Amino acid sequence: MQSLDIIRLSTRVFKTNKLRTSLTILGIGVGIGTILFLVSFGFGLQKVILDQITTSDALLSLDVYAEPSSIIELDIKNLEKIKSIPRIDEISPLVAIPAQIEINDLRSGTTVNAINTSYFKLSGLETEKGSFFTQGEKNKTVISSATLKSFNIDNFDSIIGKKISIKLYLSGEDKQEDDISSVEESEEVSLAYDFEIVGIIEDEYNSFLYIPLSNVDNMNLPNYSTVKIKVKSEEDLENVRNEIIEMGFSVSALSDIIEEANKIFQIVQIVLSLFGAVALIVSAIGMFNTMTIALLERIQEIGIMKALGASRGDIWKLFLIESVIIGFLGGVSGIAIGLIGGQVLNFGINKLASSLGGQAVDLFYTPSEFIILILVFSTVVGFMTGLYPARRASKLNALDALRYK
Repeated sequence: MQSLDIIRLSTRVFKTNKLRTSLTILGIGVGIGTILFLVSFGFGLQKVILDQITTSDALLSLDVYAEPSSIIELDIKNLEKIKSIPRIDEISPLVAIPAQIEINDLRSGTTVNAINTSYFKLSGLETEKGSFFTQGEKNKTVISSATLKSFNIDNFDSIIGKKISIKLYLSGEDKQEDDISSVEESEEVSLAYDFEIVGIIEDEYNSFLYIPLSNVDNMNLPNYSTVKIKVKSEEDLENVRNEIIEMGFSVSALSDIIEEANKIFQIVQIVLSLFGAVALIVSAIGMFNTMTIALLERIQEIGIMKALGASRGDIWKLFLIESVIIGFLGGVSGIAIGLIGGQVLNFGINKLASSLGGQAVDLFYTPSEFIILILVFSTVVGFMTGLYPARRASKLNALDALRYK
């Protein structure tokens, strides 16, 4: 029997038993769609959360800081040593200074972080309102939402462009490198110029603001609180980290947190897939039942084909191709069901979030590789489901099949 004839006979079921075949395809589609829906939801949550906490530059960054109990200080001398390490692409220090700020004749304590503009990029920070100050700008500040709320300011748009005054609390004496017994007395230093608020960072728990390091670099500043380091490539992260640790500093990387988060999300996706697999198993049982009924209905037909010269292999291919086509079409319908279901739910959630003052996000994300995988998987399910009926049909005796009623 020619291959084209086998394919025509395999697809004849779509004309003779339209309803039963359509329901079988729909059953497989529901199972595949459930898996796609749940796993896409897991991918979407992962993407939303990771996009909020990182950027490509932040993934190549290391945080360097000195332990409070350590005798090694993160000062200019050690900063130069760190800069000399090969494979470092960029370095950006931060100095944290206790301070008091004044807005609308009200005062509040906070922390001033003096930085270079590259610190924003290496930290993966984003502004909720306004923008960051740029290289070369002075007398600008980016402030946290918690700081503004301590002044009972909820309308963030109204504060952009406003001026604030800053008073720093600095050491009253220069540090003596070899004199560990010197006493540091705090003194108030009011900056002679006001700072314009150009951006607001969403942080409801920590009160701080960022100012350009160039505004205070001529003062008696404390040692650097932390230093952001960007390496040239991901392969350099571990080597650079080990060299800095050998210098006596502590090092952390955002990539470590991302890696742990990805492991957690992988477990979540597996659990969600298992829930979807239950629906798929039920659908596969239904498909197996359909193929078995098709076998019983066509026993005499198989006897006639064998009497006319059809081989066991031809009968095997006939049933197997039919089940593979049903599995493939079930996968296509499942992808449509999963994608449409995800979009509908995402639309509904975003509508609800917008009405409550929240921000719209995409809670579903489906990588193209996963769509291809799910399509191949559904075809394999169809193949596996059709193996037994195909084997049983191919072994039928022609005379017994013709006598079957």
